[in-house]
Amino acid sequence: MIKQGLLAIIIVLPLSSCVSWIAPSVKTELITLQGGQYQLDSTHAALVFKIQHLGLSTYVGRFNQFDAVLSFDPDNMAAASLQATVAIKSIDINNAELAETLQDATWFNSDRFSQAFFISHTVTPLSHNRFRFSGDLTLRGVTKPMTFDATFHGGADNWMTGKYTIGFSAVGHIKRSDFGMDSYIPIVGDEVNLEIYAEFLKTVR
Repeated sequence: MIKQGLLAIIIVLPLSSCVSWIAPSVKTELITLQGGQYQLDSTHAALVFKIQHLGLSTYVGRFNQFDAVLSFDPDNMAAASLQATVAIKSIDINNAELAETLQDATWFNSDRFSQAFFISHTVTPLSHNRFRFSGDLTLRGVTKPMTFDATFHGGADNWMTGKYTIGFSAVGHIKRSDFGMDSYIPIVGDEVNLEIYAEFLKTVR
């Protein structure tokens, strides 16, 4: 037993050292981040939505296919911009029958409006690493103003991709009735909370 324990320690210690060595050196201060244009790394991204159900619980789903482009200068965040698209049919709620129902004309009407779009217009600082992106969301052919409160978690050279990478998250909310989806309110809530977790890869300085 003692020999097995020593062998485990001998094996684990080099592996732990390796993991520390390959982990990126993340800089968390905004001023240290590299400005430029960034593309969403779709393999390290999640778009989650939450909505009240029967006043008893929170129903959680996600969209599996979306893309975004972020452009910013850490010395002039007011000029930053964010553009995103979401493939409506990529909705994932762990219920294939309901997911299909949500594509019809009463809900997303995805045969006619296959994508949702967000385009930012202004950026307002909230703290040293948090910013409010205000812009327009287009869903089901309806465009309404919307804001996302975004947090920059840091940046580092990413050995996995060979590109400088930043971590980014954002939260926002909409009323689905604003976009013509008012069925079953209040049994199914009107307010939809959105959460984004993502890594962005630098493409242009």
